[in-house]
Amino acid sequence: MIPEVSVVLPFYNAGSTLSRAIESIAAQSFKSFECILINNNSSDKSVQIAQKWVAKDRRFILIHENRQGVMFASNTGSLQARGKYIARMDADDWAYPNRLELQAGFLDANLDYGAVAGKVKHISHSDNTKGFARYVDWVNSVQSYSDILNSQFIESPIANPSAMWRKETAEKHGMYKQGDFPEDYEMWLRWLSEGVKIGKLNETVLNWHDSDTRITRTQSIYSDSAFYRIKTKYLALWLKKNNPFHPQIAVWGASRISRRRASLIKQYGIEIECYIDTKKNRQLDHKVVYYNDIPPPGKIFILVYLKQMNIKKEIREFLNSRGYCEGVNYLFVS
Repeated sequence: MIPEVSVVLPFYNAGSTLSRAIESIAAQSFKSFECILINNNSSDKSVQIAQKWVAKDRRFILIHENRQGVMFASNTGSLQARGKYIARMDADDWAYPNRLELQAGFLDANLDYGAVAGKVKHISHSDNTKGFARYVDWVNSVQSYSDILNSQFIESPIANPSAMWRKETAEKHGMYKQGDFPEDYEMWLRWLSEGVKIGKLNETVLNWHDSDTRITRTQSIYSDSAFYRIKTKYLALWLKKNNPFHPQIAVWGASRISRRRASLIKQYGIEIECYIDTKKNRQLDHKVVYYNDIPPPGKIFILVYLKQMNIKKEIREFLNSRGYCEGVNYLFVS
């Protein structure tokens, strides 16, 4: 019998965590699944652990991918998938027992959605992960499809190992790509730019384990600069479709860091008309508008290049009080 869901679980030297991840899939309330375990050149006991599960539960399948990297391993697993839905899972995480049931149920009931994610619980292994904990708090707050659209250029609005999508969505829009960028973030941006609706459950579906050695901390394709490069590429496409004043924009944030990040957009033909600042009479080699003097909505489109969460809240409240609408007259991109 063909399973409804294919869980794609790549692993590399995950001997200390792989059993926990596999057990959480084996215990799912949703029974019509297969779990494709992809060995990515492991040299520890990971393969032996996977083999034991394959021997005792035929829903588990072991394959090998010699090209090093989670992108290659995940794509290879997805190509082997037989289910109509594909769920991602990392080898150091733990899925809640009703995860597959909830997400498959959502896609069954919402035929216009191509993918669905869920909330995650951050499990820290050291004191060096507070920044990631803040990201988890934020990504859990991004709930609806409209929230995801408006937040896509701040950070990745989807926790990758919490996601499930239709196999036909991946076949139509492509899977992870190789490049100097985070492969999961690029895929979400690409799918969203091509009109894929992505939802998110209001339930926690995954314990997301975090350690100092996770690849998002150790590889350059997950650096801040890599995120800004790829988000700027898709932001330029978004602006071309949605900015009525294209190619002109206003940038809220006149600090050196904000100006440097915003300058990346110029390579795509976008022109910065002015900077908006909360300090009066800031002197730059460019027009600067005091925030209280911004024109009414319908005169400019504002990109907000400020990262502090408390400041974002104040700016959103201020712009909304002036009649600006997020996603229509302004957008947060940092």
